[in-house]
Amino acid sequence: MRNLALLFVLSVTVAGCANVGLRDLRSDSKGPDEFGIQPVGALQAPTSFTELPTPTPGGRNLTDRSALAEGAAAFGGSIGDPNAPIPASEGALVQHASRLGVSPGIRQTLAQTDADFRRRKARFTQYRIVPVDRYNQAYRSEALDAQAERRRWQRAGARTPSAPPES
Repeated sequence: MRNLALLFVLSVTVAGCANVGLRDLRSDSKGPDEFGIQPVGALQAPTSFTELPTPTPGGRNLTDRSALAEGAAAFGGSIGDPNAPIPASEGALVQHASRLGVSPGIRQTLAQTDADFRRRKARFTQYRIVPVDRYNQAYRSEALDAQAERRRWQRAGARTPSAPPES
């Protein structure tokens, strides 16, 4: 009986040491979602109050910010009409990227394949006493060993100037 109690106390103690970090997407908080709050731009007085657009319920305000547009601008791009023609400045890039063919609906295909993979890998993982890293569990066999890959490339004679040192 003492061994069983000791085993239980030890497993609970070890379970408290888990550090799942950003991979645990569940929230135990009852507060607001800090990622759901969007800051707004500063209020500005219009140049002419008579030329303001008619307010529309659910429409955008002039001071509303767009996280997608700001993110694209930070990387030097812009968000436009996805069905618009490709700008001439990006034509060579798109041509090179699609030189081996383009699969229509690739995003939906990959999402379905990934969902099937995770469902297959997580068939018996819902029964756990302590929280575990589900992401790591599902993708463990897909992970790349950086040091083994570095050694493989170096044996093949490739230069690896930015390879991390052996730890």
